[in-house]
Amino acid sequence: MIFFLIQNHHLINLKFFFTMSYKYMFKLIIVGETGVGKTCLLFQLTAGQFNPVYDVTIGTEYGSKMITVDGKPIKLQIWDTAGQEKFRSITRWYYRGAVGALLVYDVTRRHTFEQLSSWLADIREHSDPRLTVMVVANKCDVNGEIRAVVSKEEGEEFARSNECLFMEVSARTAVNVEAAFATTAEQIYKKVGNGDFGAVEESTRITIGNWRENKGVAVTKRFNSCCG
Repeated sequence: MIFFLIQNHHLINLKFFFTMSYKYMFKLIIVGETGVGKTCLLFQLTAGQFNPVYDVTIGTEYGSKMITVDGKPIKLQIWDTAGQEKFRSITRWYYRGAVGALLVYDVTRRHTFEQLSSWLADIREHSDPRLTVMVVANKCDVNGEIRAVVSKEEGEEFARSNECLFMEVSARTAVNVEAAFATTAEQIYKKVGNGDFGAVEESTRITIGNWRENKGVAVTKRFNSCCG
């Protein structure tokens, strides 16, 4: 049996990976300061588990998730990028080809919220202008001695003023984790339907699977690398 390493925690059957049935594949990136919970969000989404201790991400980590949008199977190809400045030149390569981004901050650390403008400018400069951005307020479950220092209203206002989506989530309890990714994918799907990416068959940003209703057989017509 042949295996393919999908991320540090999972091995999957290579044949199964390439024959999974999907209508479209969207590349998403997760960005934000170090320690805001980007890797925890990815692991919660793909494995349904929370691990409070992770090594600092060097470069990127990868995961994938199948969801359903408008009754169609959509594959999310998700890249978790390093938050440290010294890795910024590396992670920018992974912005290319992305059609969605989750911009994450930690509600208990104001500094991570204050850096959102810098991260947003960076991803908009180095990625597709049609990029859908979801601002994610992580750790909405905090209570007791650890309290939120960034209000929901502040997060919502930042997202509104920058034409982004917004959602509060908890990587620890899984609250809204899948919803944040799914809502981002739904917005991208709407853009595809509205023709924002042009003729999807000619798009270099949207990968088309061979899924057909009532058949569900997929052999991809095109595969875009992480660099577009």
